[in-house]
Amino acid sequence: MTPPMPMGVVGAAGGTSGGDLVLPLVAVGAAVALAGYASLRRGLRARTRTTPGGRTPTVVPLDELDRRAGDSLVAIDDCVRTSREELSYVSARLGEEAVHTHVEAVEFAAAELAAAFRARHQLDEGAGARRELLEEIVARCDAAGRRLDAEAPGFDGTRALERTAREAVEYAETRFRRLAARAVDTDGVLAELRERYALAAYLPVAGHDEQAKDRLVFATACLNGARRALDRDEIEHAVARLRAAEAAVDQAAVLTDGIARLATELATATRMLPAALADTARELTEARELLDTQGARADLRGRIAYGESVVETLRAEAPAAARGWRDPVGALRRIEQVSTGLDRALARTPGGSKALARLERALLTARSTVAAAADQVTTYRGAVGAEARTRLAEAERRLREAENTERPPVPAPSAALADAREADTQARQARQLAERDVRTYGTPYGESLETGGAVLGGILLHTRPGRNDGGPATYGGPGTRGRRDCGELFRVPRHPPGEGTG
Repeated sequence: MTPPMPMGVVGAAGGTSGGDLVLPLVAVGAAVALAGYASLRRGLRARTRTTPGGRTPTVVPLDELDRRAGDSLVAIDDCVRTSREELSYVSARLGEEAVHTHVEAVEFAAAELAAAFRARHQLDEGAGARRELLEEIVARCDAAGRRLDAEAPGFDGTRALERTAREAVEYAETRFRRLAARAVDTDGVLAELRERYALAAYLPVAGHDEQAKDRLVFATACLNGARRALDRDEIEHAVARLRAAEAAVDQAAVLTDGIARLATELATATRMLPAALADTARELTEARELLDTQGARADLRGRIAYGESVVETLRAEAPAAARGWRDPVGALRRIEQVSTGLDRALARTPGGSKALARLERALLTARSTVAAAADQVTTYRGAVGAEARTRLAEAERRLREAENTERPPVPAPSAALADAREADTQARQARQLAERDVRTYGTPYGESLETGGAVLGGILLHTRPGRNDGGPATYGGPGTRGRRDCGELFRVPRHPPGEGTG
């Protein structure tokens, strides 16, 4: 006897019963539920931190997330700067092809860092959701750090300092001697700047000569120590001393180059000023003729009066000074402020040859200010925080936009002019904030006059208040850049009163 066929199977006529739809519907429902759950988990992970041991995830407080973001920006900015510096030694000795992959890793990290700084700037400007931007900063910095950490072993293999330490020390000594000779010439350049210009003009490099000497003294001690360590076959100590010396020489070069660069910028600005004053005087005359027109704003009369006073003051200053204007870069900035005020009062957009001439002058001012701020952050990065670095990153970005003449979209002269002015503003703020951070940090010399500048410059890591015993920074991310740490190698021991240092 044939058993009865269950309901819901295909009948003799080949029809499909309602039961055939059950499995497809269940599958669709399960897929939707899984997709919703996955989306929920992704959102939860983005908003929370899972603690070890299976405990309930907790939302990271915004203040804590903000602190993490700031610390991450500082750490990765230091990593990128240090990695680029050490790469310059390796590429000079081995060639660019040998370090190609290591350069790619640094450029990846630099791109992630730039995006993170951009997010921080947006946050500071009140644009975007705070938590999302902070999480983006942390995530991008983590990605940059992981890439550099992963590349560090390969970089060590390429450089092979354990096998080539003696040759590397000789090369560092050669760079040191060349820089020491340049530093002597730079002292004369700075003396001339002090004699010829106002303090405001040479203030960005006012202490560069002393700081450069500090780094060179430290480099001398490190190179001598590296030689002694090699003679004792203490390769690890020799390599640590070498890395510290290389970083110190690099920073001394930044400081001395900054003096020479500013001298050139001030001389160029002096040559630009007569034409700039003539152009601005013509603008003011034309603006005065438009005082009673409908397109002029109510503040035009005041802006004209201010502009005329600036032009008159600067024209009177040149003959009064024996060799020209006392602050020519500052004078160009003031002239551009006059022109910008007229643009706004007349509701006009600068264009043509006049705008290009203004852009040339604004770019000189912006380049000078941005370079000075970058030098400050580079040589004092052991003390400079995230706010100053964010301003500097934005200044560098706006300067690149202003200088862009090839990469689409190429900005109009008026847009490039606005970018140059903003780059100048952001860079001035960056330098002021960096100087504030250094003052707040204090004098890190502690027990050792030898290592204080190296601590300020971020050459030595892992230092504690009153203890200058950290190792040198090297190529890599946050997890690997301190791998040359040799304990108290850089700590100068305290001696009882009357006892020599030996």
